[in-house]
Amino acid sequence: MAKSHTLFPFILITSLFFLWGFAHNLDPILIPHLQKSFTLTTVQATLVDSAVFIAYFLMALPAGFIMKKYGYKAGIITGLLVFALGSFLFIPAANTQQYAFFLIALFIIACGLTILETAANPYASSLGDPATSTQRLNLAQSFNGLATTLAPVIGARVILTKGYTAAQLSTMTEEGRKLALAAEAATVKMPYFILGGVLVLIAVIFAFTRLPAIQTNEGHVASKNIFHAFKHRHLTWSVVAQFFYVGAQVCVFSLFILYAPKAAGISEVKAADYLGLCGLAFLIGRFIGTYLMQYYSSARLLAVYAVISMLLCLIAIWGTGIITVYAVIGICFFMSIMFPTIFALGIKELRGDTEFGSSLIIMSIVGGAVLPRIFGYISDVTGNIQYGYAVPLACFAVVAYFGFKGHLVKMKQEQLSVSTIL
Repeated sequence: MAKSHTLFPFILITSLFFLWGFAHNLDPILIPHLQKSFTLTTVQATLVDSAVFIAYFLMALPAGFIMKKYGYKAGIITGLLVFALGSFLFIPAANTQQYAFFLIALFIIACGLTILETAANPYASSLGDPATSTQRLNLAQSFNGLATTLAPVIGARVILTKGYTAAQLSTMTEEGRKLALAAEAATVKMPYFILGGVLVLIAVIFAFTRLPAIQTNEGHVASKNIFHAFKHRHLTWSVVAQFFYVGAQVCVFSLFILYAPKAAGISEVKAADYLGLCGLAFLIGRFIGTYLMQYYSSARLLAVYAVISMLLCLIAIWGTGIITVYAVIGICFFMSIMFPTIFALGIKELRGDTEFGSSLIIMSIVGGAVLPRIFGYISDVTGNIQYGYAVPLACFAVVAYFGFKGHLVKMKQEQLSVSTIL
């Protein structure tokens, strides 16, 4: 495809990576906000992540069917509108002051994100020369990193700074406390209303934009069902690796504002600023990783980055003071390339199985619902949130294996059209 024909569609697709990155990275702000408003334990607060990532598991297959039957454009528009609906639901959620309502709104947002990611990741990967698909996807995902930088800083100043301390709440009457918490809950209305409006506008732009058709089944019979996709062994390993990677990422980002004040003795707002630095490290890591892939195998780079992340997890567990925060910032740098690289390596050579393969990898994002709860459980039982970093440590070990060996493209013997490579 000519570059002039694909440039604007690629820019438009890249904007989606920023949007879902912004939505995801408001969650670390919501967790301490809702934890205080509803007097939640760490495990209960992680239901925010559970509501989001369970949606990925439930919606990934329907999203793949939408793409297969109606195309990528229809999938993207559908995802944007569902995403917008969930954002608008934050207004009645804040009005009713029900934790369950917030979880429902987050679940609907995540349903939209699932559809978007199922469409946008393979589309960005396929929109150009196959030889540079991993680099292209990492470039698009870099704008997800930009959102990771901006969302915590903006969100903290809109949502957290108007809060009441526990001491202030304890001196209030029951009625006064309810009014104070209602005022706190109302701070989420404006950012999510603006986000919903932007999403509707972008959906309209997509509706009037002609996107190039992507052929994924050339030279390969189109997949009849999802079980056919499992014949690709490297896809199976990518599903496993993505499950553990996303679990690690959510542990690091979503629980950072709970982790940093206890590990380093800083305030929540200061922790949010450091979370912005985590996002900046994530962004820089994406750009540097994309550059390095011109000279080094993306799989080998993935494996090395995973091993370094494991070492930094040890500092996050056993370190004291601000060094623990710097270690987590380092983790964010080195895990930056993991999601797009695992995804691109996982859908490599799938051809007619690409849509279902993409759905399976997106389904594995449910790791973000499961593993942070284990992190929270370890933290609550031991009374030390730093010990929770044993979970990301184990996750990065799985990613390292995928980078060293699990990514090798293999199929069962009866599938003779694809040979073992590397």
